[in-house]
Amino acid sequence: MKHEYKTHDTCASRIEFDLDDKHVLRNVRFSGGCMGNRTGIAALVEGMKAEEVVKRLEGIPCRMGTSCPDQLAKALKKVLANK
Repeated sequence: MKHEYKTHDTCASRIEFDLDDKHVLRNVRFSGGCMGNRTGIAALVEGMKAEEVVKRLEGIPCRMGTSCPDQLAKALKKVLANK
């Protein structure tokens, strides 16, 4: 299922991703932000379980106390909480 998350306090403005019924993450796309960072994060989390991504990325700081990886973790937690 496709999901979209509007980020807060990061260079990227939005994250889009697919999450299947087994919570496997696919097709992560960041809008805005650093090309290397957004491409690298997307490649590293492809095929991972959402819970593992949250465990690894939650709380990583950059500017304003959050980061693109942290925002992805927040987006996944929100989706998982609503399942």
